Amino acid sequence: MHVFRKIHTFRGESALSTWLYRVTTNLILRRLQQQKNRFAPQRETWGESNSQQETGKEDPRLTSLFDRMSLETAIDRLPNGCKAAFVLHDVQGYRHREISTILGYSIANSKSQLHKARKRLRTSLTRHNFERAYRGR
Repeated sequence: MHVFRKIHTFRGESALSTWLYRVTTNLILRRLQQQKNRFAPQRETWGESNSQQETGKEDPRLTSLFDRMSLETAIDRLPNGCKAAFVLHDVQGYRHREISTILGYSIANSKSQLHKARKRLRTSLTRHNFERAYRGR
């Protein structure tokens, strides 16, 4: 049923089997995440205070939000080729052979673009975390 409901998302840029694999994988991951959330211990709400939490200590919920925002910003700043290779491989799960077909690159170029993207992201995020650490002082 799920595949039938999602068939409109198939763009035909890759093999149908690849798309079916991705839809199935996403469905399974979503179900596992729902189960994990259902059995996870309840966290403290925003309004409540924790007697063990010290004043001035970083809130991990806000830190992860800022980390996600800085990652999205860093991805947006990548050159188009690097960004496309990174998103297709690391976010959407395509293989280099599929990426080379989609983007018209060679497989070696796909791997090179992904390597450059990861290297730039690492540098950008390291610099961002360094700056944030010194801003807080």
